[in-house]
Amino acid sequence: RFALVRGLGDVYKRQLPAPYNEADYRNGKSKFNQCIACHAIADGKNGLGPHLYGVADRKAGSLPNFSYSDALKASGIAWDNKSLDHWIENPMKFISGTKMNYAGLRNVDDRRDLIAYILVSTATQ
Repeated sequence: RFALVRGLGDVYKRQLPAPYNEADYRNGKSKFNQCIACHAIADGKNGLGPHLYGVADRKAGSLPNFSYSDALKASGIAWDNKSLDHWIENPMKFISGTKMNYAGLRNVDDRRDLIAYILVSTATQ
């Protein structure tokens, strides 16, 4: 089933599970401005943080050519919607010992919108 993410035209339809199919894509893009100093959407463009291209279902700490914390590499996490939500809410609480220096995004709607933006913008298919 395809859902229209609010804020996009029909050309940007993407299958997203609830609650991300109700997300405000423009708000998610706006919230990504907090991430852009360290993370890129484009494949192969690592910065202070790893690029996010193809992040959905990727094992945490697995991109080559990026120096992850030992804690993240040993976490055993795959980036699904639930783990992304916990990570974005408070990365240092979710994985103690991470090198990601980000206080987190507390608002649940903003996290939903940001995750929807990331899922749509970094999809490999």
